[in-house]
Amino acid sequence: MADAMKVVPKPQPVRTGVRDTKKIAGGLAEVLADTYRLIFKTHACHWNVEGPMFYSIHTLTETQYEDMFAAADVLAERIRALGHLAPAKLSEIVSTSVVSDLEKVTSAAHMVEDLAEDHERVANRLHGLIELAEDGNDPVTADLATARSAFHEKAAWMLKATAK
Repeated sequence: MADAMKVVPKPQPVRTGVRDTKKIAGGLAEVLADTYRLIFKTHACHWNVEGPMFYSIHTLTETQYEDMFAAADVLAERIRALGHLAPAKLSEIVSTSVVSDLEKVTSAAHMVEDLAEDHERVANRLHGLIELAEDGNDPVTADLATARSAFHEKAAWMLKATAK
């Protein structure tokens, strides 16, 4: 049993017909980084929002961060299925993500608008991953990225509608 605990994960080649798995796994790692940053940022809004729209925003953000938390596992497992290691350092997540922190706690309207912009940035990054996956003969990643993009586009729309 002790030897079983000494196994160190390593990238492994896969023979599924997917081309350039390293590049596709890299794109997935970027989206995973975005997802993790956006989970935290959405949680921060959820925890700190106040005002007449409190309940609506609190409930909406809870639904969104729960979805993204589940998606993070799916994204990491897809990286592994492609034979590569998922990110293992928080510093990589922070440096790779297109999502950035707000400098301070702001109004509900500003937090919601900022989250909407982040969802749009992540959806845009996912559109690039879809193209990369299709070019690499990877319909599984393309389907995953399409579903995640649909989530982020809908989240952006809902947040924007809330901020009006």
